[in-house]
Amino acid sequence: MGQQEKEQEITVEQLPDLLANDNAVKLAGVDVDGQLRGKLVSKKKFLSIAKSGFGFCSVIFGWDMHDMTYVRELKVSNKENGYRDIIAVPDLQSYRRIPWEDNVPFFLVSFFDPDTKNSVSACPRGLVKAQLEKFKTINVGAMAGAEYEFYQFKSPSNKQNDNLTSGTAAFLQQNPPHSLPALTEGMFGYSLTRPVHNSGYYYDVFNSCEAFRCNIEGWHTESGPGVYEAALEFGEAAQMADRASLFKYVVKSVATKYDITPCFMAKPKQGLPGNSGHMHISLVNHRGENLLFRGGKDEKAQYSDIESLSDLGRHFLAGILEGLPDVMPMVAPTINSYKRLVENFWAPVTVSWGLEHRAASIRLIAPPTCKPAATRFEIRVPGADANPYYVMAAMLALGWRGIEKKLEIPCPPLGKGEEVGGESDKGVRLAKSLKEANDRFTRTGSIAREVFGDEFVDHFGGTREHEIRLWDEAVTDWEMKRYIETV
Repeated sequence: MGQQEKEQEITVEQLPDLLANDNAVKLAGVDVDGQLRGKLVSKKKFLSIAKSGFGFCSVIFGWDMHDMTYVRELKVSNKENGYRDIIAVPDLQSYRRIPWEDNVPFFLVSFFDPDTKNSVSACPRGLVKAQLEKFKTINVGAMAGAEYEFYQFKSPSNKQNDNLTSGTAAFLQQNPPHSLPALTEGMFGYSLTRPVHNSGYYYDVFNSCEAFRCNIEGWHTESGPGVYEAALEFGEAAQMADRASLFKYVVKSVATKYDITPCFMAKPKQGLPGNSGHMHISLVNHRGENLLFRGGKDEKAQYSDIESLSDLGRHFLAGILEGLPDVMPMVAPTINSYKRLVENFWAPVTVSWGLEHRAASIRLIAPPTCKPAATRFEIRVPGADANPYYVMAAMLALGWRGIEKKLEIPCPPLGKGEEVGGESDKGVRLAKSLKEANDRFTRTGSIAREVFGDEFVDHFGGTREHEIRLWDEAVTDWEMKRYIETV
C-alpha cells in the first residue's frame, strides 16, 4: 500500500488537469465528535485556495453535534473571539471522488490557527499527525485497521408517520425509539442468508467503499437484530483514521437510497450487545517490517503471552495500559458509551490484556496465533461512536510514552477462561460514566495532560462537560415510566 500511495501523490500543479472536467469540489474537515463538516465550492475557488487554504468558521469547534454552542465558552471558538475563522488547508493526498454524487471530487482538510499557523489543538487530523511525528524521530511508522459494528433500522416512510414529516429524526420526535423496526430480526452472526434480504444495500456499501478508497476487508452480519460488522483494510495509521471516518459517511449516504438508518451509537438496545469500534495497531520500520514481532521466542519472558513480543512492543503495551484510564473520554466519548462498557457483554471494563483474549481491553495478536508480520494490538475499549482520530491519537500517544519511559507492563495477562472483572483480573476498573472519565481526564497531572497538553485537554474536556450537563438536565422515558404514578 505504501508504494502505491507514493505513486499517487498529487501536487497543486496537477490539479487543473485532475479536475479538467469538473466544475465543483467537495471539502470536509472533522470536528471533535468525528462528524464531517464541509461544503461544496466551485473549481475556481478550490484552485485558488488549494495551496494556502481558506477561512472556515471555527464554530465547528464551538458547538456540539446538534449545533448547540457549548454551555461553557471554550478557547478555540467563542463569543469573545467572534467565532473567528480558522484556516482550512486541503490535503491533496486525500483526493477521492464520491460515487453516489456523480463522482464529484472530494478532499479532506486540516485546521490551522491563523495567528500561529500551528494545527488547531482540537483538530482530529492534526492530533494524529502530531503523534506520528514522534515515532518518525526513531524511524518508526504505525499501521492500523478498524472494525465497526452498527445496528440498522428501517427508516419510517411518510405513510407510517402521521405528521407527514420524513426521516428518522423527525419520526423519533413523536414516537418511541423501539418503534423503529430492525433491518432484520433476531441474533445471527455470520449469516449468509440475511444479507440476501437487502442484497442491493449490502453490496452497494461494499462497492461504494472500494470506489471511495475506504476498502472493506470483511463484511458480515453480527449477533444482533439488524447488526452488521465491517473490517476495514489495514493501512498507514493516519490514512486509516481518515478511512474509518469516511466509512461512516459512505454507509449513511448509501443507506438513504434504501430507506435504512444506520446507527453507530455504542449501545442502541438494552439487554443486547453494543456496537464496538475496535482499532488494530502495529509498528513498522522504513521497510514496512513489523517491529512488534520479536524474531523468536523469549524463553525468559515475564509472561508466556509476550514470548514473541519485542521489547518495543512491550513498552508500547505498557504505555497504553498505564494511561488508558486517563484518556477514556477519547475512546468512550458519549453518555451512551458507558452503557456498552458493562460486564457480561463481551466488552472490556478493566485495564486488562491477554494473548488472543477477546474480552480484555487490549488483545495481543501474535505468533503462534498469527504470522509474525501480522503481530498487533487490538484496542477493544472504543465503541462505534468514538472519533477514530482521537482513538488513534490516544493509543499512539500512550504507546509512545511507554517507549520513551521504557515502562513495564503493569498487570499480568488474563488467561483463557479468565473473565474481565473476575478475581484473577488485577487491572483497574475503567470509568463507569462519562463524568467519572472526564474528571480523571481533566484533573491536574493527568497522563492526558502530559501527552496532549493543557489546551487540548481543556477544550475536549469542556465539550464533554457540555454532554454531561445536558444529560444531567434530561428527563428520560425510564424516569417517567418508573415514577409518573408511583411517587
